[in-house]
Amino acid sequence: MSKLDNLDLRLLLELVRDPRAQVSELSERLGVARNTAQSRIRRLLRAGTLRRNGRELDLEALGYDVVAFITIEVSHRELDAVIAGLRTLTQVLEVHEISGRGDVWCRVAATDTHNLQAALRSVLRIKGVIRTETVLALHEHIPYRTEPLLERLAQLPSDA
Repeated sequence: MSKLDNLDLRLLLELVRDPRAQVSELSERLGVARNTAQSRIRRLLRAGTLRRNGRELDLEALGYDVVAFITIEVSHRELDAVIAGLRTLTQVLEVHEISGRGDVWCRVAATDTHNLQAALRSVLRIKGVIRTETVLALHEHIPYRTEPLLERLAQLPSDA
């Protein structure tokens, strides 16, 4: 897909915020014709930039070619502050408190390794972060999904 313009990015942002928004609502919010919004959505879906559920995006299409998983060891008194600090970093996609080695796990996106290094430095500057361990994702084989769980539950006999 060719480079995304400002309208594409604003449309994607609206869809992520409200994936059930109707095309007419989107066109009104963005100040464009309904047909323009519809054709842009179709183009983004065809290109794979916008995945079929309307909420997941292809990060690579947005220019974020590097995905990494960071395990963070945290001073336990500072856990809430660390999570609040991670929330302010735009490259942090998700954060989980974990058991085992480390205390917090997060997924980050970066445009390149230099951008990832800057993000890692930002994480390390958060008060309460003791150390981090970073693993790079080389390829996504199965994107985040819930459909198989729902299919399995739908096949179970109901108690009703």
